[in-house]
Amino acid sequence: MKFTADVIIGLEIHVELNTETKLFSACPVGKQSDAPNTKTDVVSLGMPGSKPVANKQALIHATKIAKALNCNIAQQIVFSRKSYFYPDLSKNYQITQYEEPLGKNGTLQIDVNRKIEIKQIHIEEDPASITYPNEMATSAYGLVDYNRSGNPLCEIVTTPCITSAKEARDVLKSLTVFLEYLNVYNQKHNLMKADCNVSIKETGYVRHEIKNINSFKEIERAINYEIMRQKQ
Repeated sequence: MKFTADVIIGLEIHVELNTETKLFSACPVGKQSDAPNTKTDVVSLGMPGSKPVANKQALIHATKIAKALNCNIAQQIVFSRKSYFYPDLSKNYQITQYEEPLGKNGTLQIDVNRKIEIKQIHIEEDPASITYPNEMATSAYGLVDYNRSGNPLCEIVTTPCITSAKEARDVLKSLTVFLEYLNVYNQKHNLMKADCNVSIKETGYVRHEIKNINSFKEIERAINYEIMRQKQ
């Protein structure tokens, strides 16, 4: 892909869908207010013999998002196992979409004269959360809370078409209004986080990724810092 702007940004936005149960089981979704490890079951923990069954409401919510963002909708729903070994996934794989995402090639209007290209939209389960007594580097151990494991996520991936940290923040603000209007996301109860891919002209557009930022203000700050770091 040939770039013309000095700064190029792509976003991978993870939206927690507003459902009562997890993506592949009847277990209630885990919320931040719940006591640790009280919203789990054999499916979200990946116990031997457990059988995931897709949450119909989550599929409907994600399809509404894909349709409203003008995506081409897949003719069938296909899930894959993405293997990785980390404590936040007790079964050592995440159920996600890879070969056939739910939606492709959409757009998000953020201004009268500005559309953001959507590369794809897909569904996946959220991992657990890990906390540390101190900072990660200095803590002797970490604590895993599996309440969030298995919560339904819709990942919205833009093309690398965003040209500033402010515009990235505008994309997320516009998307929030859009999702709340569709009644598939509640800003008070559901999480939204983003991975930011940043590259600049001076390096030949070598891409660097900043992962798991969950505040619009912090996303803007992180991108500005990364642009400055790369220039230095």
